[in-house]
Amino acid sequence: MTDDPRMAAARIEVARTREALIETARELQGRLAPKAIASDVWEKAKDKGADLAEGAVDAVAKRPLAVGGVIAALTMFLAREPIKAATVKFYDVMTPLFEPRSKPAALKARKSASKPKPPARRPARPARRATPKKTEKA
Repeated sequence: MTDDPRMAAARIEVARTREALIETARELQGRLAPKAIASDVWEKAKDKGADLAEGAVDAVAKRPLAVGGVIAALTMFLAREPIKAATVKFYDVMTPLFEPRSKPAALKARKSASKPKPPARRPARPARRATPKKTEKA
């Protein structure tokens, strides 16, 4: 049986297409491997992080005072409780230094007024006496 040249050419074309399809499947299998995906994501994240850092450096270089103000405001907001406590403590330490020394009683009264007073207690009830039972006499 003789092969038609068109049939032989078609078979050759089918073989080439099959090889191309198999090669594409192998390439896709390599790309979809978890290790390859993780590596690709890591590289993209590093590139994006570098771009963000570069943008931040450029922004700081353009407006250093504005960025410094924002950082100072954020720091004061986050540290508001320790700053408040330190300010109160400093005020308490410095206040007696600037008051006249001729008023020690006023100073003691002021210190005692700042201390919280314990809550008032009710007087204790007197203990009840046990009453002896009366016995009936016959």
